[in-house]
Amino acid sequence: MSLLPEIRQAGIQAIEALFHHKLEAEDLPVNDTKPEFEGHYTLVMFPLKKYSGLNPMETGKLIGDWLVEHYPLMIEKYSLVKGFLNLSVTDRYCLSFLGNRFGTAPKPPTGNVPRSRVMVEYSSPNTNKPLHLGHLRNNFLGYAISRILEAAGNEVIKTNLVNDRGIHICKSMVAWLHFGKGITPAEAGVKGDHLVGDFYVKFNDAYKQEVAALTASGMEKAQAEKEAPLLQEAQQMLLRWEKGDLEVRALWEKMNGWVYAGFDETYHRMGVSFDRYYYESETYLLGKHLVEEGVAEGVFKARPDGSVWADLGGDGLDEKLLLRADGTSVYMTQDLGTAQLKYDDYRVDRSIYVIGDEQNYHMQVLKLLLERLGKPYADGIAHLSYGMVELPGGRMKSREGTVVDADDLMDEMIATAEQHTRELGKVNDFSPSELTDLYAVLGLGAMKFYLLRVNPKKKMVFNPEESIDFHGFTGPFVQYTHARIKSILRREDSLSAPAPELSVTSALHPLEKALLLQLEKYDQALSDAATALDPSVLAGYAYQLAKLFNSFYVELSVTKAETPEKKALRLRLSAATAEVIAHSMGLLGIRVPDRM
Repeated sequence: MSLLPEIRQAGIQAIEALFHHKLEAEDLPVNDTKPEFEGHYTLVMFPLKKYSGLNPMETGKLIGDWLVEHYPLMIEKYSLVKGFLNLSVTDRYCLSFLGNRFGTAPKPPTGNVPRSRVMVEYSSPNTNKPLHLGHLRNNFLGYAISRILEAAGNEVIKTNLVNDRGIHICKSMVAWLHFGKGITPAEAGVKGDHLVGDFYVKFNDAYKQEVAALTASGMEKAQAEKEAPLLQEAQQMLLRWEKGDLEVRALWEKMNGWVYAGFDETYHRMGVSFDRYYYESETYLLGKHLVEEGVAEGVFKARPDGSVWADLGGDGLDEKLLLRADGTSVYMTQDLGTAQLKYDDYRVDRSIYVIGDEQNYHMQVLKLLLERLGKPYADGIAHLSYGMVELPGGRMKSREGTVVDADDLMDEMIATAEQHTRELGKVNDFSPSELTDLYAVLGLGAMKFYLLRVNPKKKMVFNPEESIDFHGFTGPFVQYTHARIKSILRREDSLSAPAPELSVTSALHPLEKALLLQLEKYDQALSDAATALDPSVLAGYAYQLAKLFNSFYVELSVTKAETPEKKALRLRLSAATAEVIAHSMGLLGIRVPDRM
């Protein structure tokens, strides 16, 4: 059992015994004691005055005395600072964690994380352009949350909804017909997703020229933007696609096939995977059926021009278009169908959508529409909303071709990792293939950690150079700590045998104790990350653990400890730290090297 809930339960028992009042667990917060004060865990006394009838200091003294008397194996002593009861944990209790942890994978957390069947949808690319920096944050978030939820005991289905139909891909198709001269990715010498993305940019360049020519001839800009020939052609192509036109469908399948091959290569490099793919081309008709069902039931309303709308004014929102007048679907239509198909396939308890915060309104509307349709899975829909990510130079614009390509950025990160590693003179003991793998582990690990260390809800700036620093709050710092520990352990053959029971007779050094307590907090960190759907909790934990170990290593000798029992303890601490670093970073999708 994790120490934090044990401390909380002991506090609840003390309050009940002393003041005859039974508290629920959520009513008694337990915090880490601030570094400037003595102790490990802190109870706040101010809210307890209503039960004790005493001031916070008197209340704290009664509870502290009771805990020391009734939990002597767990609570060593206490101190009171302005109404805060700081509890110090005994050495013996700390050592019990190490005995339980060493040589075993961390157990699923014991917190209040719902254990259920969960679907996590992430990536959701459009088939008219390659994956970019924003997709990197999306994919890393989705994959990490999937791993974290699974470690918390849930059954997780990782899904990818591919936006493979609509006006966006029609624009690339039209541009390829006009400007491509039949070129293929193999002939162009580029990945298929890059080639199709290039034609999307060409479309918009040519479209702008057409709009400019129409406005120069006297047409209003708004009208010119609607009547530009290229846009009209793309819209007609979409109508032909929805009617099953064989020529349009053949071109669509060919160009999407190019894109999928490119995506697969990029996903493999990212280190992410999916259990199931959904395609909007397969869900939009089901969405149309749901919309028609809503019209028949009076939930949605058809207008004279044939378009269908949902009036959400009663919920403080506006009207939402569900079908265009020409009968074509919008994104919302497709999402309704996809939500139904997901539930039909897996009967999930929760369906988590990893989507940028610019879609907050869209997700609010989707959930509301499903509730109005009476769908049983509506309540289980959750939006993991994340802020946009930029580079120091500013925002990206896909139509202008200024998107930061995911493949290019991964190449840059791996090259930067190579440069930093060579500058540190760490390459002589590695074969060429080992170095290639190490550079990828460090470069991609740096990028993933940097993108995941920030709370998802926050916008962020990704600084490639800062992310690869071997010092500070970075992936390479944590990775280097793991490699350092593994180097220590390789020199000690005794660890290959089963570890004997620890019997430390001398007092624990404060750094030994701090490291033990930090290791003990891993289960709680994992539980917190799963509950909040926030990988940054785990990234912060891994960094703090690595930072603490480095302080421990600098001040205390491991292999030349003052006594054999101290050496055994510190080796065990080192091994347990390496295990927890590897496990926590693995849940973030980050590999940790044994050598650097």
